[in-house]
Amino acid sequence: MSMVTLQTETPKGAVAAPTVAAAPPSPMLLADGESDAAKTIRVTVRALKRIRVAMAKENISPAAGGLRLGITGGGCSGLSYSIKFDTQPRERDRVYPFPQTHLDPTLTEAPPIRLFVDPKSFIYLSGMVLDYEETLMRQGFNFINPTPPNLRLRLLFST
Repeated sequence: MSMVTLQTETPKGAVAAPTVAAAPPSPMLLADGESDAAKTIRVTVRALKRIRVAMAKENISPAAGGLRLGITGGGCSGLSYSIKFDTQPRERDRVYPFPQTHLDPTLTEAPPIRLFVDPKSFIYLSGMVLDYEETLMRQGFNFINPTPPNLRLRLLFST
């Protein structure tokens, strides 16, 4: 059996490996018309950029559709997050429009990027932040959600 020890300092004569700085936090955005961050869904600039790129790749214009966020139940793991593109909001959906001027100030006439959330999912998603992480090891959207205590789940999104 081999034993692994944790080294807390660099041995004499050895060179320490360079540290990689973590990505700086991305600013959080509120949708147009929203004022209470505790009762709404916020998106980081990184996530908004990635949503716009993915929508363009799927040939979905912001005027013709949006990103649906939700909670789905079933199975052994209980509730899980869902994310997919949708053409239009449903009748009782909450719609969160995020102006593209957050990404490029010259896009004043561009339609906003919209998020759709159904009423049942809103109960669990209220107050959450949608972020996007891209590192050498992984990439995907992060649902940073205070509703379940300290729950932070990653949902990979293939593009």
